Amino acid sequence: MSLTISIAGESLELLPEKAVYWPARKTLMIADPHWGKATAFRAAGVAVSHDPLANDLARLGALFHSTGANRLVILGDLLHAKSGKSARVLDEVAQWRATHYTIGVLLIRGNHDRAAGDPPKEWGFECQPEPVIEPPFAFKHYPGETAGLYTLAGHLHPAVSLRGPARQLLRFPCFQFGLTSAILPAFGGFTGTATIIPSASDRIFVVADGEVIAVTGSNQAG
Repeated sequence: MSLTISIAGESLELLPEKAVYWPARKTLMIADPHWGKATAFRAAGVAVSHDPLANDLARLGALFHSTGANRLVILGDLLHAKSGKSARVLDEVAQWRATHYTIGVLLIRGNHDRAAGDPPKEWGFECQPEPVIEPPFAFKHYPGETAGLYTLAGHLHPAVSLRGPARQLLRFPCFQFGLTSAILPAFGGFTGTATIIPSASDRIFVVADGEVIAVTGSNQAG
């Protein structure tokens, strides 16, 4: 179940697929897919039994259908590394792209994108450095303030630890919304997370069991 919030005078829908939908612009936003990471690990001699690329692509396709989005904004780190750009990975994404050719795609280059290089031109992705300004928002990869605008970013793969009913610690990916900027959870299925310590003014929304849930300071582990 999704959750709708108001940011900078705009409604944003937080989705349990770890994406944000901006209805006014019919724009879907994700951060940090890191496609090809499993392939890059195998190329480095690390045994990886599971590659979530097909599932990531299927999730995106389902989101286009459920939201009616006609544009996708990727807040950095589309591809994990040059070594992950295998023929299989490139072909799998190309086939997916052909199915969704009417969707405009904007990639805000992140640190992994600079190392991996832009995606193939035939994918039809527009690639730009940060920030890309679409008032009231600034699209970036790296979190941080943008004068006069509200920043939407990725990079950190945020998660929080919460206390369960038996006082056990449970860890969940989350959306972190501050006063001037927000950080989206990593979209990719093979990315990992980094535990954050929110400030008192942050609004935290965890992704758990197919829902987006607002959490309070009393739930968070110190």
